[in-house]
Amino acid sequence: MTVSTEGMKVNWGSRTLRACVELLSSMRFSISLLTVICIASIIGTVLKQQEPLSNYVNQFGPFWAQVFSLASLNTVYSAWWFLLILAFLVVSTSLCIARNTPKILADFSQLKEDVREQSLKAFGHRAQAALAESPEAAARRIGQTLVQSGWKVKLQQRNAGWMVAAKKGAVNKLGYIAAHSAIVLICIGGLLDGDMIVRAQMLLNGKSTYTGGGLIADVPAAHRLSERNPTFRANLLVSEGTQSSTAILNQPGGVLLQELPFAVELKKFSVEYYSTGMPKLFASDIIIHDKASGEKTPARVEVNHPANYKGVEIYQSSFDDGGSSVTLKAIPMSAASKAFEIQGTIGGISALTNGQGPGAEQLTLEYTALRLINVENFAGSNGGVSGSGADVRKVDLHQAIETRLGAANKTVTQKQLRNVGPSISYKLRDAAGQAREFQNYMLPVKMDDSADNPAMFLMGVRENPVDAFQYLRIPADPESSTATFVRLRAALADPAQRELAVKRYARLAVGTDRPELARQLSESASRALALFAGAEAVPVAGASAAKVKPVAGLQAISDFMEANVPEAERSRAGEVLVRILNGVLFELTAMTREQAGLKPLPQDEKTQAFMSQMVLSLSDAPHYPAPMVFELKDFKQVQASVFQVARAPGKKIVYLGCAFLILGVFGMLYIRERRLWVWLAPQKHTPEGSNDDSTGSGDAVHSVSESAGKSQATMALSTNRKTMDGDKEFEMLKTKLLQAPL
Repeated sequence: MTVSTEGMKVNWGSRTLRACVELLSSMRFSISLLTVICIASIIGTVLKQQEPLSNYVNQFGPFWAQVFSLASLNTVYSAWWFLLILAFLVVSTSLCIARNTPKILADFSQLKEDVREQSLKAFGHRAQAALAESPEAAARRIGQTLVQSGWKVKLQQRNAGWMVAAKKGAVNKLGYIAAHSAIVLICIGGLLDGDMIVRAQMLLNGKSTYTGGGLIADVPAAHRLSERNPTFRANLLVSEGTQSSTAILNQPGGVLLQELPFAVELKKFSVEYYSTGMPKLFASDIIIHDKASGEKTPARVEVNHPANYKGVEIYQSSFDDGGSSVTLKAIPMSAASKAFEIQGTIGGISALTNGQGPGAEQLTLEYTALRLINVENFAGSNGGVSGSGADVRKVDLHQAIETRLGAANKTVTQKQLRNVGPSISYKLRDAAGQAREFQNYMLPVKMDDSADNPAMFLMGVRENPVDAFQYLRIPADPESSTATFVRLRAALADPAQRELAVKRYARLAVGTDRPELARQLSESASRALALFAGAEAVPVAGASAAKVKPVAGLQAISDFMEANVPEAERSRAGEVLVRILNGVLFELTAMTREQAGLKPLPQDEKTQAFMSQMVLSLSDAPHYPAPMVFELKDFKQVQASVFQVARAPGKKIVYLGCAFLILGVFGMLYIRERRLWVWLAPQKHTPEGSNDDSTGSGDAVHSVSESAGKSQATMALSTNRKTMDGDKEFEMLKTKLLQAPL
C-alpha cells in the first residue's frame, strides 16, 4: 500500500468547501506549513527575542526595527500568525493521519496471496527452480522455514498448485503513523505551553497588558492572571531575606502579572565563578510558603535542577542586585562642583544640584549596577606577553607550530586574567532627560607589571549603550586614593595657589641671586600653568575675544605654541615649556600635600612616573563630560535571584511526541517492508521422442503428463526500498527456500 499524498475527497458541501477540505488534508499542504514553521524558527533563533525596541534600533536601525515589530519577528513564538500556522498544521496532519490510517491498518494484515503466477515474473527479484517435492510438501516446508525466520506466512491452495505468501517488516507502515502523530502531539504541546491560552484570557476575560510603573501591589486586577491559570511561563525576582508570590509575564507592549499559589522566600543566593569571570554555578536556597495551608517547604534551586511545587516548575534563570546600598564620593571635575558623599540603593535615584543660584544645573543620579567581581585580560598591555611587536631576534618555529596544532584550547595569545575588584555603574541624567552611562572601579588597577608605574583609578563613560567605555585614568597617590588629584584640581582653579607654586619653582630653579632670570622664568611658568588650568584663553586669528573659549590641558599649550611660536622653533620651545610645566605642577603637588599635612613625594623614578600620569589625567579632566565623577567608597551587597516559574501541561505531551517521532523515524528509515511469494505448481513431463519445437506443416499434438512427486517453483520478492541488503537477502532466500533443484 502506498501512502497517498492527495487530500481527502468529500461528496458533500459546495465546491469551494470540498476544495478547501482536500487542500487542508493533503500532505503537500502539511509539508508547506512545516517548512514555514522551520523558517520562522530559524528567524527566532538568529534574532534575539523579546528584547527592548531600543536594542533593535541600535543594532539594525529604525527601519528594520519597525519591520521586526510589525511582523512580530522579535516575538516569533508568541506571534498570532505562528500560533495560527501551528493550529492549521495540527488540523492538516490529523486529517492526513485519519485518511491513511485505515488503509495502513487494513494493509497490515493482508499478505496478498491472490497474486497470479504471471505477475510474479514482472518483479525485479525473481527466480525459478524445479523441486523434487510435491507442491503441498514444498509449500509446507517453505512456509515453516519462513515462520522460523520471523516472517508472517499464509498458504493458499489453487487447483493443483500452492501459493506461499509471506510478509516481514510491516512495522514500517506504523512508523508513518507514529511520525505524523508526533508532529500533532508536539504542535499541541507547543500551543498549550505557548501564549495561546494567555491571549484567550486577554480576549475573553478582559485582561490587558500593563505599561505603567510603581509598586506591584498597586497594579489593578485587569492586569493580573489568576493562580488557576492552566499554563504560563513568567519571571520572578526575589531578593535575599524577602519573599514574592507575583511573577511577571512579558508581553508585546507591556506586562501581565501572574499570581502564584505560593510565595518564594530567598534565604541565600550562592554564585561561583570560573577563572575567566564567567559564572560557574547559580544556587538559591529557598522556602516555599503555601498560601492555602501555610506549609513551609525548603528547597534548593540550581541551573538545570528546578524545584517543583503543585505542578509549577521553579527554574534558576539568572541573578541580579537585590537593592544593595552604596556610598559614593563625588570628585569635582569643574570649578562649580564640590566634593561630597551620597548614599543610595541600586535601582534607585537621587536628585543633585550642580552650582548655586537660579542657574544651577539639575541632575538625576540613577544607580544601575554593583558588580563585585570584574575579571579583565591584561595580556599584552605595555609590552606584555601578547605584545604586537615582532622580535626578529627570537624566531621559534617549533613554538609557532605548537601554538597552532593540537588541542582546540591552544591559542596564540596567552591570557592574563585578573580580578580588579568591585565597580559601580550609574547614569547622570540632565533636566532635558539626556543621560550618560558611567562605570567606575572602586580599587586602583595596576595596568602593567612595572614597579614604578602607579596603579590607576579607572573612570569609564559612554554616550550610548552600544558604545565601548572610554576611561579617565587617575593615578593612585601613595595613600592609594584620589585625594592628590582632587587637591591639584582645586589648586589649579585658584590663582593664588598657582602664583605661589610658580614662585617656589622659580626660587628653586634659579635662586635669588639672578632676579631678572627668575622674573622671566616666573612669567613663562605662570603663562604655562594658566594655559594648562584653562584660566587663559588662547587667541585665535580672525576671532573676537568674546568668541574665544578657554582651552585647558596640554591642548591649550599646543594651541598656544601654534599661534605664537614659529614652526621651526616649536619642537625646542615645546620641550622647554613642558619641562617648566612639569616642574611647576610638582611644586603645586608638594604645596597641596604640605597643606594637607602629608609627607612630600620623594624625587625618584616612581614619583616621576606618578607625576607624568597625573599631568595626563589633569589634562584630560576638563574634557570629562560630567561636572563630577562618583567614586565607590563603601557598599553593602544584597543579592537577588531571578527565577522562571512555569506551569507547562504540554511538556509531557511534547515528550510523548518526541518518543513517537524517534520510533516513527526509526521505523520508516531502518525497517524495510518485504513481501515474498512462492508459487508451487506440479511439474509437467513431455514423453520421450516428442518435440515441442517441431515446425512441420500441420499441428502436432503431444501427450503431456504430470511428473509424480515433483514441482516447479516461481519465487518473487518485493521491498519498499531497493538496497544492497535487499539483493543479499533475496539471494539468501533463494538458496534457502529453493534448496532442492533437480
